[in-house]
Amino acid sequence: LCSSSSSNTYRDFPLGCVPFGFGSSRLQSRSTHSPSGHHRGAEVKMVKFVADPSCQAKMHQYQIVGRAAPTPKNPVPKIYRMRLFAKNTVLAKSRFWYFMKKLNKAKKSGGELLAVNELFDKGPTKVKNYGIWLRYESRTNTHNMYKEFRDVTINGAVSQM
Repeated sequence: LCSSSSSNTYRDFPLGCVPFGFGSSRLQSRSTHSPSGHHRGAEVKMVKFVADPSCQAKMHQYQIVGRAAPTPKNPVPKIYRMRLFAKNTVLAKSRFWYFMKKLNKAKKSGGELLAVNELFDKGPTKVKNYGIWLRYESRTNTHNMYKEFRDVTINGAVSQM
């Protein structure tokens, strides 16, 4: 997403991604002139491109399908599907079982995962507005909040929070 183009202007980089060096391992030459106007030679410096960490999506969207384990009392338990945001699959599975414990008393030890898939956007080439409703607890109270983000992917929008 944050690759350098041939021009050296900041506006050519998407979504405020400002590189620390222009180009990936490209040579930049700078000529030095003496006050009399004579050319003393070119000084060549190697500049390595370092991607801005804010441009990389930190959160991923996962779809996790699971259920409580079949028992003689309930041979066909209800199947649950959740769409979760997490940094990796391990944390996504952990959040799934956290919510399953709250929803229907199914723990990881007494349940099974049927599918874990990462979800991707259909058209990540167009900038869109994403609205996120969230709830958080401060020192004194619980607050609801709505915030909008502008990004090309939903993962990028959630990562901006």
